[in-house]
Amino acid sequence: MPLNRRTFLGRSAAAGAGVAMAGGAVVGSAGAAQAAGQGHGHGRGRPAKRYSFTVMGTTDLHGNVFNWDYFTDKEYDDSAHNDVGLAKISTLVDRVRREKGRRNTLLIDAGDTIQGTQLSYYYAKVDPITARRGPVHPMARAMNAIGYDAAALGNHEFNYGIPVLRKFEEQCDFPLLGANALDAKTLRPAFAPYVIRRMRTPCGRDVRVAVLGLTNPGIAIWDKANVGGKMVFPGLEEQAAKWVPKLRSMGADVVIVSAHSGSSGTSSWGDQLPYVENAAALVAEQVPGIDAILVGHAHVEIAEHFVTNKETGKRVVLSEPAKWGQRLTLFDFDVVWEKGRWVVERAGSRVLNSNTVPEDPKVTSLLRREHRKVVEYVNQVIGTSVVAMSTADAPWKDEPIIDLINVVQTETVKAALAGGEYAALPVLSQASCFSRTAGIPAGDVTIKDAAGLYPFENTLEARLITGAQLKDYLEYSARYYVRTAAGGPVDTAKLTNADGIPDYNYDAVSGVTYDVDIAKPAGSRIVGLSFGGKAIDPAARFVFAVNNYRASGGGNFPHVPGAQQLWANSDEIRNTIIGWVREKGSVDPAAFASVGWRLTREGTPVFP
Repeated sequence: MPLNRRTFLGRSAAAGAGVAMAGGAVVGSAGAAQAAGQGHGHGRGRPAKRYSFTVMGTTDLHGNVFNWDYFTDKEYDDSAHNDVGLAKISTLVDRVRREKGRRNTLLIDAGDTIQGTQLSYYYAKVDPITARRGPVHPMARAMNAIGYDAAALGNHEFNYGIPVLRKFEEQCDFPLLGANALDAKTLRPAFAPYVIRRMRTPCGRDVRVAVLGLTNPGIAIWDKANVGGKMVFPGLEEQAAKWVPKLRSMGADVVIVSAHSGSSGTSSWGDQLPYVENAAALVAEQVPGIDAILVGHAHVEIAEHFVTNKETGKRVVLSEPAKWGQRLTLFDFDVVWEKGRWVVERAGSRVLNSNTVPEDPKVTSLLRREHRKVVEYVNQVIGTSVVAMSTADAPWKDEPIIDLINVVQTETVKAALAGGEYAALPVLSQASCFSRTAGIPAGDVTIKDAAGLYPFENTLEARLITGAQLKDYLEYSARYYVRTAAGGPVDTAKLTNADGIPDYNYDAVSGVTYDVDIAKPAGSRIVGLSFGGKAIDPAARFVFAVNNYRASGGGNFPHVPGAQQLWANSDEIRNTIIGWVREKGSVDPAAFASVGWRLTREGTPVFP
């Protein structure tokens, strides 16, 4: 039986203690945990009772139902020939259920579900699920059909605002869990913190499996505009330490944490929050009573990793399946009946590859109409381009296609500030290469072409910065390059992503000129920083066109999060680019592109 979402008390500020029973599940409300009944022991001399079951897990699905790339309008493929999508996951899930017996399996997710593809965007913005008599979100329909038991909240769940998230929650036949997503006023969980599922065993005694959902504290920074004053997000370790003992006291035999938080112990926001972004391993190490953690958020595949709890010495198994439905994690548990309760005897994990199976026609047929609508939408022609442009070299060269993003942002901010106090200040702009395979073709330009430049739902802001702050910002950005001595050859395959810095955390800034000397150590690489042909005055003031992720502290770039906000827009930068192309009709790099920055080594250009 599906869970009845209306039994949840989590969203009510007035919710007190309580649990809801539905389909063999106990779902935690925003109140205190109540005790569940205990089973009875067996006589001495009898063989120990044992039971095995499997918990399957996905994470970071990011709106992928079909094995389809809406930005290229063809079947998804990458260099490793991965496949994506819930339709593939469904086939794997069915196979596991047939092998194990459906009653011996659970299926959970670790968040970032409703953002990432044009399919998910379409049903949040173009034909929104929040409209009167609006559609059911494709991710809800697919996950309901597959039969998920629970899903943790990811940070990207909040990108479209709380009303869209609440509507999605209402449409799901399973709970969205977030023990550390609290109402800002009452400090009670705003979503169900946990769910307890009963596994029916041949021994006559159920195994009670608790799933505790934890989300990412970075939501408070990244989606401040949507959650500020409404919700707060304390650290994972703190909330796990609060809830795990409660779940054990309720009679949970097995405790699994579904955490939208990587395992590295690092954060991208520096000291802006007192919490760790990627805290899954810390939770395992610090909080007794956890058997397994489904890890999300970091987009790193972890088939099986064990962390020893400092207090108990017990090993906790962690697994993170690859993003977008590329992998399915399987946690295999063996439990034994000891002293009147089930005890985990063994726990391990592995991952299955979705490229080994076909798509499940049950899922593809269910959403074929929605898929066709979105394909038709992304193929709308919005203008033309004089020449083809590509991001292939953008991580190491100032390319016209990145200049396109910057000119759109610069013109948008200038127009917004026109006639005001800051209208006379020069406008600079930052942009990143989000995908090395994005491009604008010569000839017709479609929505998918323009949207492919900006796959994230970032919005645009204008901040006030100084010349000295700009220099610091660029130095921080330039850490992205691996230090490379002068004279020798340069291998672009080894040039970027120093210390694991992703492409989206390297910013090129337009409106100024500068060199990045990669022969120098990080922190002293920006050479010849100039504006209007003259060295920049450290005290000079500039308007900085910047996306809300960076302005909120994403990537931990200096100065901008604390800089004065002059203007902000709620429209996605992606839509602003689409609108700009529509208005211009024709895109000609000759009208806006220039080489404002270049890589050098001791004054010699790396790419002449």
